[in-house]
Amino acid sequence: MYNTDLPSRADLPTSAQLKRSTLIAALTALALLVTVVMPSEYAIDPTGAGRLLGLTEMGEIKTQLATEAETDETATATAARPPQDTVPADLLARMERIENLLVAMTAGQAALPSQAEEPVAQDDVTVGESTSAEPVQAVPEAASEIAEAPGEAPAQGTGRRDEMSFTLTPGQGIEVKLVMRQGAKANFAWTVDGGVVNFDAHGDGGGQSVSYEKGRSVPSGEGVLEAAFDGNHGWFWRNRGDSDVTLTIQTEGDYIDIKRMI
Repeated sequence: MYNTDLPSRADLPTSAQLKRSTLIAALTALALLVTVVMPSEYAIDPTGAGRLLGLTEMGEIKTQLATEAETDETATATAARPPQDTVPADLLARMERIENLLVAMTAGQAALPSQAEEPVAQDDVTVGESTSAEPVQAVPEAASEIAEAPGEAPAQGTGRRDEMSFTLTPGQGIEVKLVMRQGAKANFAWTVDGGVVNFDAHGDGGGQSVSYEKGRSVPSGEGVLEAAFDGNHGWFWRNRGDSDVTLTIQTEGDYIDIKRMI
């Protein structure tokens, strides 16, 4: 059995050669880090080579998506946590409807003529006929609204319509949600004046979450939002431009309330 001969001392690299090879490898790694890795992963381009190679734009997109995902996760967690010492919006809306119905019933009873003030004359009474005031028509919604227990779920929206406008500074984000029942639908249309925005349409509630649609550098959007479950459903927008923009959203449909989350 033949074993390979050990190299002679003359065949081994010298210390100077090893140092030179190590230095060359370190400089090559540093050059790749500055010109390729940093621009493509972190959008950091100190030499400008990443911009020429198109790697810096890739890094900007990655950084932007990571920031928006973190912001959206924080906003979703905040929206899912019930506010402390605050009356729910759906309960306030139900209380307001009940109050309006009570006012209407009180006004209807006040309009009735009093029997004590206008007694029926004896001569006007005829056998087989009776004279009486026209009965008051009860407000149909009163009984169901008042009988609704505080713990029961409120009724779905009644075709309400809203419009909201916001000014977003560069880098600022905003979230608007509709309080909806499962299967409820709402028409929406939003526009951006002065630029474009990134957006994420999603919903959350009851431990559930769903993503409907996402977009980058979009000037407007419209369609129908259908709630996948009971909860808050809406949009998160962020201005990634260099100047202020004005965002206006119009909604119409079967939702209980509309509110700005952040």
